Amino acid sequence: MTDGKNGLTYADSGVDIDAGNRLVDMIKPLVRATARSGADAEIGGFGGLFDLKAAGFTDPVLVAATDGVGTKLKIAIETGLHGGIGIDLVAMSVNDLVVQGAEPLFFLDYFACGRLDPEAAAAIVAGIAEGCRESGCALIGGETAEMPGLYKDGDYDLGGFAVGAAERGTLLPRGDIEAGDAVIGLASSGVHSNGFSLVRKIVEQSRLAYDAPAPFSPVMTLGGALLTPTRLYVRSCLRAIRETGAVKGFAHITGGGFTDNIPRVLPKHLGVGIDLARLPVLPVFKWLAEQGGIAELELLRTFNCGIGMIAIVKSDAVEQVTDVFKESGEAVTPLGEVVKAEGERRVVYNGHLDLAQ
Repeated sequence: MTDGKNGLTYADSGVDIDAGNRLVDMIKPLVRATARSGADAEIGGFGGLFDLKAAGFTDPVLVAATDGVGTKLKIAIETGLHGGIGIDLVAMSVNDLVVQGAEPLFFLDYFACGRLDPEAAAAIVAGIAEGCRESGCALIGGETAEMPGLYKDGDYDLGGFAVGAAERGTLLPRGDIEAGDAVIGLASSGVHSNGFSLVRKIVEQSRLAYDAPAPFSPVMTLGGALLTPTRLYVRSCLRAIRETGAVKGFAHITGGGFTDNIPRVLPKHLGVGIDLARLPVLPVFKWLAEQGGIAELELLRTFNCGIGMIAIVKSDAVEQVTDVFKESGEAVTPLGEVVKAEGERRVVYNGHLDLAQ
């Protein structure tokens, strides 16, 4: 076969196959560290395998979730701080699985960029592997796509895909949620991975650089503080489900905040009453509210405000469930109770957030 007229190669178009192969070699040990019963976490084939029987399931229902990290990625790209963003990617999907009572089993990632930087990509995958290990799920595959012309050099996007399982008949939310059930909250680690288009706009208006000290946490840079990874709730929530038998439902507080996420796990005729004065508002949200002049209801519909997971619990088992969560390392706050819905209002707020800095 004769050479082409111009002798062009794939690398000339901006795609470096050798860099991709080098990345695979760099991340293989990270991936192997996520092995669990049912998966050996080896990569390099055309698909990942998982053995449900080896994982101990007898009559499982599979639950799948997918998500990304959103415009939080822009801060990681601008600061060069890529390590925690992989944890965010895992958390956004596996937290959604455990809300349904499912144990995360395996995870796959999709990484797309303009030009592959193997070191930066390896840092991201290291975070993905850490998130998988902390959640007890295997990283069994993924895809790296180098697409010059679609993404600028330095830009990238991430997608995550998680599959979990629960034994038939154990899925959440349960059908016996009723008025009087308790609503308790598990503390968040920060902004998590929602509302960052507004966060970035507020930072722009503040004229602060991402490498400046964070006004709400001066020992950290603003960029580093905002990039605090999403908290992983999998192990603590699974333990509470299995050890108490008293958890009736969970709501992962993501985009839509309290207002839109809590009703997703409730029967149509029920809502919740939330005592806002009990909500432990983190300093980052107080700063965002003050800098952006954000109204209270807008804050509650955009951010987690300090609570990343809501649990609906039998009223006579609150202490038992709380003890299990605390033993698992969670900070727990009683927030209110399940009530009869008042028309279209499914989340009724009582009092006000403490936004004093």
